[in-house]
Amino acid sequence: MADVRTNFNVKVSIIMGIYNCAATLPAAVESILEQTYDNWELIMCDDGSDDNSYEVAQNIAKRFPEKIILLKNEYNMRLAATLNHCLKYARGEYVARMDADDICMADRLETQIEFLENNPEYACVGSNMIIFDESGEHGERVIPEKTKKMTLLKTTIFAHPTIMMRRSVYQKLGGYTVSKSTMRAEDLDLWFRFIHAGYKGYNIQRPLYKYRESEKDLKKRSLRAAIQTSRVFLNGYKLLGFSKMQYVYAFRPILVALLPDRLICKYHTGTQVIQ
Repeated sequence: MADVRTNFNVKVSIIMGIYNCAATLPAAVESILEQTYDNWELIMCDDGSDDNSYEVAQNIAKRFPEKIILLKNEYNMRLAATLNHCLKYARGEYVARMDADDICMADRLETQIEFLENNPEYACVGSNMIIFDESGEHGERVIPEKTKKMTLLKTTIFAHPTIMMRRSVYQKLGGYTVSKSTMRAEDLDLWFRFIHAGYKGYNIQRPLYKYRESEKDLKKRSLRAAIQTSRVFLNGYKLLGFSKMQYVYAFRPILVALLPDRLICKYHTGTQVIQ
């Protein structure tokens, strides 16, 4: 679609990859349209969907041409390349993430922009999130308040779709790494580079985001993806100078993936609070 946006002083660009999400995309976009803060643009990129996601996105974009730009990859390039494609079109001082099957709380953008405006020492802000699926809500996932090197020894420092980052920081970090070795862990790779570059981040200790995660989603996480995640951890440990004795923590994703399905679901249900 042609870029017909007319607001050249947009404050925040929201980047969203789209892939086979026709059923959930309208509600996700609606939650952006209902934000209490309105100086935003939404950049959506279809990543080779084989359902009618692109047509659904086209219909939405046609209704709000001054607010939404729709992109389309020639083939399925995966999330990192798709988000980098969106970043090329971003004009806002800040860049927020959003997934096409999730929901933003109405004050998400307003809260995060206010935080970054009032706290220039922080490069990125995320938040806690509510876990939900078709059957309802299933508790709050709490993310560590401040980003620390040692947190990355065992887990992530941000819930990726909840973040808002200064666009200048995205640019200095070179966006997302597009590589088979970081596939399905492109956000984790970004956080290792974020900490290595000396940036500080913060997570607002209340949920500004509703994250869709069903039992089906947990069961489909593959051993191959877990191995890739472990590799990202190992490379990140080397980047941040962790000792070789600490490398053992990198194999946690593999061990979890080897658990029976019922135990995987119990593990994730029992670890809503991320320390």
